[in-house]
Amino acid sequence: MWRDRCATTRGTHGRHWPAELTPSVAIIVPTLNEESTISVLLEHLATLAADEIIVVDGNSTDRTVEKALENGRAHVLTIPVPNRGHQMNEGANAARSDILLFLHSDTRLGTGAMEAVRAAMSDPAVAGGNFDIRYQGGWLSAAFSRVNRWRRRWGVFYGDSGIFCRTEVFREFRGFRTWPIMEDYDFARRLWLISGRGRRLALLDCPIEVSDRRWRGGGLISTVAAWVLIQALYCLGVAPERLARLYHVVR
Repeated sequence: MWRDRCATTRGTHGRHWPAELTPSVAIIVPTLNEESTISVLLEHLATLAADEIIVVDGNSTDRTVEKALENGRAHVLTIPVPNRGHQMNEGANAARSDILLFLHSDTRLGTGAMEAVRAAMSDPAVAGGNFDIRYQGGWLSAAFSRVNRWRRRWGVFYGDSGIFCRTEVFREFRGFRTWPIMEDYDFARRLWLISGRGRRLALLDCPIEVSDRRWRGGGLISTVAAWVLIQALYCLGVAPERLARLYHVVR
C-alpha cells in the first residue's frame, strides 16, 4: 500500500498562497472506452479539493460518456476522433483554473494532492511538476516504481505520473503535440528544458497509484521492454506515427 497523504515536496521554498489568492486547479482526464474505471475515478476525484474536473472523451464506443454524465461531478466534452493530446488540449482550453493537472483514468491520487500542488506552485519560479509513481503489483512493480523515481530527476516521466503546470506555461507551449504517442514525454521534456532557464519543476513526494492493468495481459517485463524500445527509437528520431504501431493500449 502507498501513503494516503502527501508528504513534503521537492523544489519548493515552503511559501504558501495567501488565502485570498489560493490558485485554482483543474483536473483534466482524457478517456477512451473507460466505462469500467470512470465512475470510480470521478468518485475518487470528488474527495479531492479540485476546482474543476473535466473529462474529454475520444468518441468511446462503450458507456464512458454516459457514466461520466450520470456522475454529475465533471464537465464532459467529446471529440470525434480519439487523440489523447488533442483531448487534453480541448480540456485545457475549456478550463478556467490557474493550474492544469492531467490525469489518466487508471490512476489515484492521495488526499493531500491538491494541497501539495498548490504549495509547490506558490513559488512563482515553479512551472509545473508531477507525482511519485507507485505501480500496483508485486516486487517487480515496486522495483519499476523506484526506477521511475530515479528517472524523473532527469526529466524522464510520462502522463501516468500526473503532470501539472501553470495555465500560462501550457499556453506558452501551445499545448500537447497531437501525436498518436509520446505526446506526454515530449511535454515533460519541454517542462524539463525550461527548468534550466530561471524556472523549476516540483517533483512531489506525494504518491500517485497507477493500475497494473497494462501488464496483467502482456506481462511486466515485456511491457517495460516495449516502453524502453519505443523511447530509444523516439530519441533516435523515429516518428511517433511509426512508434504507435509498437504500442498496445490495454484497458
